[in-house]
Amino acid sequence: MTAESPVTDEENPAQAVGDAGVKGALARFRVLAYIVGVGLLALCFAMIMNYVFDQPRFSAIVGPVHGFLYIVYLVMIVDLALKARWSLKGTILVMLSGVVPIGSFFAERKVTQKVRAGEAI
Repeated sequence: MTAESPVTDEENPAQAVGDAGVKGALARFRVLAYIVGVGLLALCFAMIMNYVFDQPRFSAIVGPVHGFLYIVYLVMIVDLALKARWSLKGTILVMLSGVVPIGSFFAERKVTQKVRAGEAI
């Protein structure tokens, strides 16, 4: 009677999706994706207020806050990418989704589907 040898994470990255580290990283990424998406929409509104209506106070508040949150978003992407073993190209594309208004919403949905399915990005 022969028993199959267990498949390690290195041989099958999809097996690692069940790990608490990947689940936690995915949850943090999802929260930051929504926050950054809403923040970018707020920044677009602030820019309109600044350049169309000459009200720079909105940009002065929203700009730095969004910038800080975008950096935190990038850190969460790197954390998830390392734990889920993403490719460099996939990681960079997800990072760039945060600079397109509503892009982070679409990226969050796609990343969640792929990570839960154990697919590479």
